[in-house]
Amino acid sequence: MKGFYTILLLIVSNVFMTFAWYGHLKMKQEYSWFAALPLIGVITFSWVIAFFEYSCQIPANRIGFVGNGGPFSLMQLKIIQEVITLVVFTVFTTIFFKGETLQWNHLAAFICLIAAVYFVFMK
Repeated sequence: MKGFYTILLLIVSNVFMTFAWYGHLKMKQEYSWFAALPLIGVITFSWVIAFFEYSCQIPANRIGFVGNGGPFSLMQLKIIQEVITLVVFTVFTTIFFKGETLQWNHLAAFICLIAAVYFVFMK
């Protein structure tokens, strides 16, 4: 069950992270008030969102880490997090940025990451 909660929290964390890192690019296109913000305002906006990212990421790592009774090593946590990040980013990009398309080389990179997950879990 700890593994499930860890992955769920990592997914939620990455949704917030992706929006904090890239959402402002779309908001600048969509909202004139947001486009008028100075860079420090955009950074502050992203930091507020990142607070919620950290509020999920830190518990995910604490719950999931084998040293705290969880099922995952540090390497496994990192690889899981990276794969989740790319999946969330891909979904986010294809939904919110209509001009971005998924190319064959992106799929090849994802296959390599899936292989990384396989290898990191090998004994």
